[in-house]
Amino acid sequence: MTSGRPAAEASSADEPRRRPRGAVRAGLVAAGLELARNGGPDAVVLREATRIVGVVPNAAYRHFADRDELLAAVCTAAIGELADRMAEGVASVAGEYGDPVAAGERLRAVGTAYFAFAHDEPGLFATAFALPQQHAYGTPDDAAGPDRTPLGQLRTALDELVDAGVLDPQRRSGLEYPIWSAVHGMAVLSGQGPLRDLPDVDRRSLEELTLMMIRDILK
Repeated sequence: MTSGRPAAEASSADEPRRRPRGAVRAGLVAAGLELARNGGPDAVVLREATRIVGVVPNAAYRHFADRDELLAAVCTAAIGELADRMAEGVASVAGEYGDPVAAGERLRAVGTAYFAFAHDEPGLFATAFALPQQHAYGTPDDAAGPDRTPLGQLRTALDELVDAGVLDPQRRSGLEYPIWSAVHGMAVLSGQGPLRDLPDVDRRSLEELTLMMIRDILK
């Protein structure tokens, strides 16, 4: 007994829908990002990512040679989420570019957002720096546009302090690195290191001390 549908129509209806080009790769990265969010970099596994996306394991190898390639893509995506959090913090500060008070607040917003991301998203924070990622060190995706990477946003904030007359231009060169190391180091110590069991009030106090120390070295 037949269904009454023309053979060509039945065949077309029974075929699985083709995924748009790039959808599987994007889905695997998104799945890897959620795995990292919940379990850090060690949780990013190709087989589990394919299960979440709903494709056979072999499909992943059309997009990633191995698990390390998937992890690298997830690292970049995690860095992007950190950069977005920092950009939101900077954008929340009112005031024209070059205004001394606003410039100082934007630098503070960069550090505050970094601390908040490390605390709110420990899995993604650990994953963001699990592998050497050029994007984390300030290489822009679009050389013609602003550098919105974490380090790029810190550099922009410091450059604004120079333009505002707050920071001596002769002290500007390379200053982003000791500042980044101070903020990143405190984030790691209080998130994954020996200070991880501190009460929130004590953790926030140490974060504030770090930001105050950075403010003082700019004087």
